[in-house]
Amino acid sequence: MTYDFDKLTDRRGTNSLKWDVAENELPMWVADMDFETAPEITEALKKRAAHGIFGYTVVPDAWKEAVSGWWERRHGFKMEQDWLIFCTGVVPAISSAVRKLTAVGENVLVQTPVYNVFFNSIRNNGRNIVENRLLYREGAYQIDWEDLENKLKDPQTTLMILCNPHNPTGSIWTREELARIGELCTDNHVLVLSDEIHCDLTEPGYEYTPFASVSEICAQNSVTCIAPTKAFNLAGLQTAAVAVPNEAVRHKMDRALNTDEVAEPNAFAIDAAIAAFTKGDTWLDELREYLARNRKMVQNFLEQELPNVRLVPSHATYLLWLDCSRVIGDAVELSRYLRKETGLYVSAGISYGEAGRQFLRLNIACPGERLSEGLKRLRDGIKAYEEYVVQSC
Repeated sequence: MTYDFDKLTDRRGTNSLKWDVAENELPMWVADMDFETAPEITEALKKRAAHGIFGYTVVPDAWKEAVSGWWERRHGFKMEQDWLIFCTGVVPAISSAVRKLTAVGENVLVQTPVYNVFFNSIRNNGRNIVENRLLYREGAYQIDWEDLENKLKDPQTTLMILCNPHNPTGSIWTREELARIGELCTDNHVLVLSDEIHCDLTEPGYEYTPFASVSEICAQNSVTCIAPTKAFNLAGLQTAAVAVPNEAVRHKMDRALNTDEVAEPNAFAIDAAIAAFTKGDTWLDELREYLARNRKMVQNFLEQELPNVRLVPSHATYLLWLDCSRVIGDAVELSRYLRKETGLYVSAGISYGEAGRQFLRLNIACPGERLSEGLKRLRDGIKAYEEYVVQSC
């Protein structure tokens, strides 16, 4: 490999949300990688910092060209530059869309278990959460089409937040599935907000399909949120984009983002994004290979050491969804026990909706040595927890 993903970088003392934990704790929860970003991005930031003046920053055509070029080169979909609006993050964009594109008291549909911040964006703005629970059958997830159609038919439902690829299950929706979603939403006058922030983190040999690329129906009835932040570990730089093919909807989103003051970049956001989307191909390809090896490490470890924990098959994101339904006890309590007794900090599946109650989410975007330590803590913690539950009965 050209790049060193085995390097153990100490992140303590850097005001890291992930690593601002007790000394003995090993955080493997929030979607934040422990890899240093691509050197090409670091060099761009150093060059910008060397200038020494950090005034108000505009969005140049070069940024739109970089974003559009990346999606055409990497995903076979040409996003017109006119579609693109800068924003400081996908979550701010989602909250702005909920406020601008729906009314108080209306329903916003999500497919649970799903990224927990979706719930905040809906509830905090006075809208109602409607769940289209994914069907979990034989260790894999499927869309409940009958339930989806019934809930989209409700006149109060005006927006669907699609997670593509899906977090936390790692599902990559097929073109056929996306087309069916697009048709159902259009027929029922429901706009689709597609969160595609994890789209570049598919396993080698697997590709995601941009929702807006599926058909003109999907394109004209959608808002797509994209960013380099997950793939290149740039969340702290607050750089993202919204792509909106429909001119009328785009005008509303533009006004929403500007009204909420999340449409102006900081001094580093543009340079980092341009560097990622023009010079980051090789680094990202090697990262995907490394993550695939980490995923295989987890799968082998569970089969040999923790057969009562099932890894839900997936081919996207660096977040693994662990089925703990065969572990004695409750997975919510298990997550607390793991952190208290072993220091392993993982996400409780209940955070992603009731449908995730018996699951844990594990972040594997870290050097193999650190992952190996996390897996040992997981094994020892689960075995100790089961003994604790049995003794407590």
